[in-house]
Amino acid sequence: MTNSTDDGHGIVPFGDRLAETIDRYGHLCIGIDPHTYLLEQWGLPVSAVGAHAFGLRVVEALKGRVGIVKPQVAFYERFGSIGYKVLEEVFEAARDAGLIVIADVKRGDVGTTLEAYSEAWLTPGMPLEADAMTLNPYQGFDTLAHPLQLAETHGKGLFILAATSNPESASIQTARRIRGSMNGRTVAGGIAGRAAKWNREHAAGRSAGSIGVVLGATLDFEFLGIDLDDLAGAPTTPVLAPGFGHQGASFSDVRGIFGQVADATIVTSARSVLAAGPDGLEHEIEAQVDALREAYA
Repeated sequence: MTNSTDDGHGIVPFGDRLAETIDRYGHLCIGIDPHTYLLEQWGLPVSAVGAHAFGLRVVEALKGRVGIVKPQVAFYERFGSIGYKVLEEVFEAARDAGLIVIADVKRGDVGTTLEAYSEAWLTPGMPLEADAMTLNPYQGFDTLAHPLQLAETHGKGLFILAATSNPESASIQTARRIRGSMNGRTVAGGIAGRAAKWNREHAAGRSAGSIGVVLGATLDFEFLGIDLDDLAGAPTTPVLAPGFGHQGASFSDVRGIFGQVADATIVTSARSVLAAGPDGLEHEIEAQVDALREAYA
């Protein structure tokens, strides 16, 4: 995906490409999650071969209907080296189809280890190159310095886990910070605030930033201390929102859930689409595109 604007060095920032894609195709993002039960339902082997066929079929169904895809890397990683090989081919097919590819890897570490992770997923020409990756910041936001810089250099995006819906996360995410620039804010609120601050400092003058946050759609953001209005301020901080469909959130509630930042929210759906099977895939995708478009109307 490209557009007519760049950063002055011929590189189109991820935030600009994402905004263009949302304008053209809408907010829907489909996950490629080849669960064991889905492979079996599709009549595919529970192997890298099955996951390969599954991923390529999803990409084929998305072409011209949806602009964003989010492969869950764990479902390929479990098959070892051949799993990664077929994932590379799924990524290549998605790029050829003009899709924005968000690698759902949730990497988080310190020092050179995280540098290597981010180089694997964000460096142009690498076998696993994606347009964006998900990151776990719970070893400290400052550990993300290298992927943040790499994303800026290469026009890539990051989606940083701020508020997840697993019940055991609440005690960590609602803990209050007692030091630093985010003093008094919850951990989740501080992470979201740091992402918004990065965008203001590095994407000034643009409508959308390239550093986003992951916010589960089934959560109480006020309880978690997340300021949606801050995320919606210029440049907008994009939101990657799991939790719709199978997990319980409804498309019709998207504006009520995300408020002012809804227009920059990527609404993810996976199992509710994938359960339609290979023959019903296009129909279910089109139905969800229509339902989400109506919710945003």
